[in-house]
Amino acid sequence: MSSEPSVRVKTQQAISIFALIMLAAFSWYFLVETENAMRVMRGDGLFVELMWMMMEPNELIPYLGATTAMWIVMMFAMMVPAVMPMVIVFGQLERGPSTEFNAVLFAGGYLLAWCMFSVVAAILQWSLHGVGQLHGDLLSVRSLLAASILMLAGAYQLTPMKEACLSRCRSPIGFFLANWRAGRLGAIRMGLQHGLFCVGCCWMLMLLMFVGGAMSVVTMALLSMFILAERVLPAGPWVSWMPGIVLIAWGGYIAIFA
Repeated sequence: MSSEPSVRVKTQQAISIFALIMLAAFSWYFLVETENAMRVMRGDGLFVELMWMMMEPNELIPYLGATTAMWIVMMFAMMVPAVMPMVIVFGQLERGPSTEFNAVLFAGGYLLAWCMFSVVAAILQWSLHGVGQLHGDLLSVRSLLAASILMLAGAYQLTPMKEACLSRCRSPIGFFLANWRAGRLGAIRMGLQHGLFCVGCCWMLMLLMFVGGAMSVVTMALLSMFILAERVLPAGPWVSWMPGIVLIAWGGYIAIFA
C-alpha cells in the first residue's frame, strides 16, 4: 500500500514532463514553419497570414497581436527546457492530497512571466519596425544598433543583478526552501516568482534576437542552449562573465568595422 502513492506521484510527474516536452516541440515546429513563411512570403494559410501582419507596423492592433503571439511561442520554445530541472525538483518535493499536476501549474506561472515579457518585446519590435530599424526577411536590426545591443547585453552579464537572478535560477532546492507555498495557488505563485527571476536574468539576452533576426530559429536555438547551460554548468564567474566579455568585444568589432 505504501508504494501506491509513490507510483501515483511518479506517474503525475511523468505526465507533467511529457506535456512540457510536447509544448516545446510544438513551439519549435511552429517557429520553423513561420521562419519558412517569412522567407517566401507567398501562399496562404496561418503562417503566411501571421507573417504579413508582422510586416505591417502601421496596422497597430494586428501587428501587435501577431508579434505578441510569436514572442510567446518563442519563449515557450526557448524557456521550457530551462525550467525543466525546476519542474522535476518541484515534483519530487510536492506531496500530500490535492497536488495532482501542481508541477504543471508551477510551469504555467513561470511561463506567465515570459508571456508578460513577450508583450514588452512585441511593443519594442513594433517601435523598431516603425522607425525602419528592422530589415531583411528575418527582421534584424542595422549594424550600429546591433553593436549597441551586443555591448549592452555583454555588460549586463557582468552586473550584480545578473548574478543575483542567475543564482536563484541555478539552485532549485534553494529557491523552494526559501519560497515554498502550498497548494495550487502556491504552485502558480512560485512559478511566477521564479519566472520573474528568470526574466531578470535573461531579458538582455533575449534582445539579441534583434541582432540575429527576430524570426531566426538558429538564433533562438543558440540562445536556448546558452540559457540552459548557464543553469546546469558548474558555478563560477566564467559562466556569465566570459560570454559577457565576448559579447562586448563582438559589439565593438561591429561598431568599428561594419
